[in-house]
Amino acid sequence: MPGVMRVFLHLAISLTALATIPVVADETLDEPGVTVVALGDSITKGERTGVKAEETFAALVEAGLKDRGIRARVINVGSGGERTDGALARLEKDVLARKPAIVAIMYGTNDSYVDKEKTEPRLTVEQYRANLKAILAKLKSAGVQPVLMTAPRWGPEGRNGLGANPNVLLEKYMEACQSVAREGKIPLVDHFAHWTKAEAEGTKIADWTTDQCHPNPAGHQVMAELIVPVVAKAARGK
Repeated sequence: MPGVMRVFLHLAISLTALATIPVVADETLDEPGVTVVALGDSITKGERTGVKAEETFAALVEAGLKDRGIRARVINVGSGGERTDGALARLEKDVLARKPAIVAIMYGTNDSYVDKEKTEPRLTVEQYRANLKAILAKLKSAGVQPVLMTAPRWGPEGRNGLGANPNVLLEKYMEACQSVAREGKIPLVDHFAHWTKAEAEGTKIADWTTDQCHPNPAGHQVMAELIVPVVAKAARGK
């Protein structure tokens, strides 16, 4: 009996000692690490008939960064039909309020588009350039690293309100985007150049889109593969 009592006493003391050890929650498990915001139009939003949320380039970039050992959260704030002036108007509320470390910006498809019964693009190249610069200035002043992206190329069957292929105008806007990136020494992901080269080498752009414009899952995968290394480099610099 004395031996049994000693065992119970030892157990009681051990349990009491364990109870005094503070339990500290590992809060790092739920921390996002690097927050990246994807800012753009419906191409950035991505989700549509034939494209699930997890198939968009934003979701694929998040997964790709994690594969590289970068703990990141990519927040997709793409908005259908948006132009650079719309992005500028909602930058504080929809982007800066989320306190991102990096913002990936892609515009031009809507800025350069000519609507039916119109003869001019929705915004001029000069307005587009000025808006991009204003967006970059606001991000930089908030300590955010911007990454500029050109829009992907339209397929050959795409048409605007003039009955012309939108790439004729889009190319000028993408040249402006490339120029702004060079002048500001901003990292650039050049989707337009990549898709143009791929088409010249025999790729059918229709195979990367749902409608000659919006990327399908294959198109989003192509875009993500270009974005991940650029954003990863920016994230490691933060």
